Amino acid sequence: EFDYYIFILYFQVLKAEHFSPFRGEQQMYKLDIGWPKTPEHFTGQTFCVAVDSLHGLVYVGQRGDNVPKVLVFSEEGYFLYAWNDTVEMPHGIFVWNTATGSSVWITDVGTGKYGHTVKQYSPLGKLLQVLGTPGNAGSSLIPLQFDQPAEIFVEETGEIYVVDGDGGMNNRLLKLSDDYKEIWLTGTNGSGIGQFKIPHSVTVDAFGRVWVADRGNKRIQVFDKVTGEWLGSWSGCFSEDGPYSVRFTADYKYLIVAQLNINRLAILAAPPVGSIGDCAVVHSVQLADETKPHLVDVDMRSGAVYVAEIGAQQVQKYVPL
Repeated sequence: EFDYYIFILYFQVLKAEHFSPFRGEQQMYKLDIGWPKTPEHFTGQTFCVAVDSLHGLVYVGQRGDNVPKVLVFSEEGYFLYAWNDTVEMPHGIFVWNTATGSSVWITDVGTGKYGHTVKQYSPLGKLLQVLGTPGNAGSSLIPLQFDQPAEIFVEETGEIYVVDGDGGMNNRLLKLSDDYKEIWLTGTNGSGIGQFKIPHSVTVDAFGRVWVADRGNKRIQVFDKVTGEWLGSWSGCFSEDGPYSVRFTADYKYLIVAQLNINRLAILAAPPVGSIGDCAVVHSVQLADETKPHLVDVDMRSGAVYVAEIGAQQVQKYVPL
């Protein structure tokens, strides 16, 4: 009898280490406890993270008084440098690579003289472009007048998607051309089809669809990237907590969603083409209490997932198994 209990205990430990709570499947990711090498560089609240897969760099946006707002690490976890100019309160961050170079886009939700903007920087922090009117919160009437823009996604072509409304007046999804002209704009405040309550994160898949974490409505909404037409929504997976972040795995088979209030990363099966269907959680990564995962990014080369955690004030790296 004693041996039997030891066996049961051993099996439970094994199960906890290797299986997710869904259908007894093996976990997909494990924490890289050696990343970063020097976590003491996180001195503020880490709100966002972006991976430059091409150059092996990881950018972290953090907030706080007298802290560098952008930290840059190598993918191995070595701290490289930091910069601070004209960034007030970073919310979302994105690295855009082209044949000629890379740049870093940041959404700034500050209320001071630099806020309510979407800004492009060189990798070393030189300001290249400002969208929006710094310091002026927008009304939803003017396309490039932002009010707490939450996140940006830039395609290789230079076409830009912005979700505008981390709790401000605007609740909308905006597509811009590579010369910053409005292509289409959708969304008002509400819970109907195509409406948003805090559109918080945006990404584009390989099949011409735009995915938005509609945080306040506890759902993900999907749109046609060419026309802006509504294609469907997922709410069944988010009864406990709304989606904060949406990013695809490198093979576009899964969508990784951060759920801040329940400290969880949900890994959802992504439909290839055709109908959006219903959402299905295939795995999840349960983080420690009070970690509060805010936004994530995926290294499209290695498949590693980086999680910006407001509660833990750190970025963690999860590597695929």
